[in-house]
Amino acid sequence: MAISRKVTDFLERSSWIRRMFEEGERLRKVHGAENIFDFTLGNPVDEPPAAFQKEFLRLAQNPRPGMHRYMNNAGYEETRKAVAEVLAESSGKPVNARHVIMTCGAGGAINVVLKTLLNPGEEVIILIPFFAEYSFYIDNHGGMPREVQTDPETFQLDIRAIAEAIGENTSAIILNSPNNPTGAVYPRESLEELGRMLSRKEKEMGRPIYLISDEPYRRLTYDGIEVPDIFSCVKNSVIVNSHSKDLALPGERIGYIAVNPDMEEVGRFLEGAIFCNRVLGFVNAPALMQRLVTGLQRESVDIETYRRKRNLLYDRLTSLGFDMIRPGGGFYLFPRSPIADDVEFVRLAQKYNILVVPGAGFGAPGHFRIAYCIEEDVIRRSLPAWEKLAEDLQISSE
Repeated sequence: MAISRKVTDFLERSSWIRRMFEEGERLRKVHGAENIFDFTLGNPVDEPPAAFQKEFLRLAQNPRPGMHRYMNNAGYEETRKAVAEVLAESSGKPVNARHVIMTCGAGGAINVVLKTLLNPGEEVIILIPFFAEYSFYIDNHGGMPREVQTDPETFQLDIRAIAEAIGENTSAIILNSPNNPTGAVYPRESLEELGRMLSRKEKEMGRPIYLISDEPYRRLTYDGIEVPDIFSCVKNSVIVNSHSKDLALPGERIGYIAVNPDMEEVGRFLEGAIFCNRVLGFVNAPALMQRLVTGLQRESVDIETYRRKRNLLYDRLTSLGFDMIRPGGGFYLFPRSPIADDVEFVRLAQKYNILVVPGAGFGAPGHFRIAYCIEEDVIRRSLPAWEKLAEDLQISSE
């Protein structure tokens, strides 16, 4: 057998986005790329901001001796300091370079944190709907995912449900706000309530429960909504972040871990995480990307373009009768499937050359995900297809 039974099972469970991508390739060959409306991948078409391009050119024209060599496994001091300064401002906490580890994206960061924290068989709570890779990351390090439902109408935190899921074997909780796939943003009141609940649970159990805040969409929010700083809400908290979305650099795999200075045994955790960054095979975050993002910690892609795309698609689809929350951030819509079987709905949408991902892939059957980080022209050209799909399903906005 070429691969293990576990990996065979995981391939089946994780294959929805891959299947949609492969179906898109087939349909493009049949109908032409311009006639396929692919909303499957969170792979932004927007280019990095001008400040990135300028810094990239400057570094290319002025290479430093040794700039591609190994550095401390935690990353360059100047890069970590730049990240820490922004976090200290937003949190009001004394975050400094010591509390930051540069990583190979947020995915690498989560794996480093879980490797650092987990003992075999310990549980990590993940909130439905969730980024599909979370359960695989947890398994990588001998842990067990424990799924907890958010509010089914709003996708906001259900603190009582989280509290009930915490047991003697709970090690951590993964939080993702703005959320992939729903676009929900958790307000400060909910995060502070979560922090108080975790504090009570920690006292009961005599040990910490860690909050891992996955924040790659943090700067992509709309309508005046802000993402509260987790350090000011939860003591034993760790931020994992990526510049894949805010600087449109998904292929460069550059991100970081930031640790709350108030965390219990913060020094020991950092020591372990730096070690894990090395032994997991990441060794260190990409040297060139670290240098490039050092001066870009206050930069972002143009949020207005995402807001415009969100409004265009949300307004038209809801007018056709599709039911969904209005996302406060990120670049996804997560409508309810008009038919009970979300997988069957996805297949039906393909008849109109619309490619979306079933909610089952995110632990939430009965929904489907739309990624609107594509060209606005593609969204506009897709609208007649959505209208025909709604007509076929006899959806009504009334």
